Amino acid sequence: MIRRFLTVAILAIGATFMHAQPSLPSSFQAKTIHSPEAADILVRWGGKGPVVVLIHGYAENSDSWAPLAADLMKDHTVVVPDLRGIGKSSKPENGYDKKTQAKDIRAVVTALGYDKTFVVAHDIGNMVAYAYAAMYPDKVERLVVMDAPIPGIEPWKEILLNPGVWHFNFHGPDAERLVAGRERIYFDRIWNDFTGDSSKPGEATRNFFAATYAQPGGMRAGFAQFTAFSQDAKDNEVFERVKLTMPVLAVGGEKSFGPLQAVIMRHVATNVQEAVVAGSGHWLMEERPAYTVTLIRNFLDSPQVAATSSAGTTSNDLGEKRLTPAEYEFPQHGNPGTGSSGVGGIQTVVLKGNPNTAGVYTIMLRVPAHTKIAAHSHRDDRVATVISGTWRIGYGEEFDEAKLKALPPGSFYTEPPSEAHFAETGDEAVVVQITGSGPSSTDYVDPTQDPRRRKSE
Repeated sequence: MIRRFLTVAILAIGATFMHAQPSLPSSFQAKTIHSPEAADILVRWGGKGPVVVLIHGYAENSDSWAPLAADLMKDHTVVVPDLRGIGKSSKPENGYDKKTQAKDIRAVVTALGYDKTFVVAHDIGNMVAYAYAAMYPDKVERLVVMDAPIPGIEPWKEILLNPGVWHFNFHGPDAERLVAGRERIYFDRIWNDFTGDSSKPGEATRNFFAATYAQPGGMRAGFAQFTAFSQDAKDNEVFERVKLTMPVLAVGGEKSFGPLQAVIMRHVATNVQEAVVAGSGHWLMEERPAYTVTLIRNFLDSPQVAATSSAGTTSNDLGEKRLTPAEYEFPQHGNPGTGSSGVGGIQTVVLKGNPNTAGVYTIMLRVPAHTKIAAHSHRDDRVATVISGTWRIGYGEEFDEAKLKALPPGSFYTEPPSEAHFAETGDEAVVVQITGSGPSSTDYVDPTQDPRRRKSE
């Protein structure tokens, strides 16, 4: 939950990296560490304080973390390795499954003399970070994953059917021959298709990353990250049997994975916070660096992150809770989680329980002004009270203005299980409190009107 506003300093960082090629702070030390898994991993590190490991993704290298590293180093020790086969790390023939690469990361952490760390990851880095957290759960204090699927974890099979990810299956000697000398063309396709802003990443950034993959063996090693997906899926299906218990922040770009990132992580972790970066596609550090840096910093620095148990209760949910309206801590970004209607801009606070698991839960929703929610239903029986604003709600299989009833503050209404309803707000935001019996869900009568579907396509 974000508790501070963007500062001038962070905005300056975002502007600095918008037009220049990315580069980690010059004060960082550099070292090549030999992994027992037969790879030499280049790592750069600097700063002081709690240790944060940053794991980059594909079409980039460790320099992609420049905005975040520059900010975190003020009061954290920031450790930034190049994954095997990428950047200045070695390019062995094998070992590109994410379980092996997690062992590379562990070798880096221990060789530098560290043990427990925070872990922040993006893209393929998510896959390595998940394997790392699953293999060394007591060594990861908090985990941030940003905008990428996890092989073998639903909806993995559905994602593979999307023609936009054809590059997942584009690898091998013939692919290497086709791309040789045309690396920039190949990467432009990836950058362009998954950005929310066609000007980002910028030219200098694109040229820089394309050149790193054009090094001898670079594309072979890059393609090997995808070749390993089938093995990754098998490994993750085993990892999934034991859920992660450390706090997890799942971040999606509004024009990319959006709230789907949290859906994925809730399959493998019990304590998942959701964040959607408005206006951004996949390249969060390039498209919305200042906002994303603040989001991550606030999560890492927050004094308390509730740990969710298998029963769906939280460590600070002891049955006694008293909150005045001023004490509701809404996030300063839309986070339409389970139990809401998946609409961007809706802010959610879980007051009790967990809408994703069995048991009673209570959530508070703040719905922006001029929001229209199409006909949908929830599997559980829900009751609600309007706290502030005028909420207009109706029942039926399609949105019908004539069926809406205006409910002022203090009003009560029900959402019977599987009964379709629709709603809208007027010129002011509305806050409603909803209680139900989880696990909850949201199913739109017309799937094409489901905002979660539009964001994930």
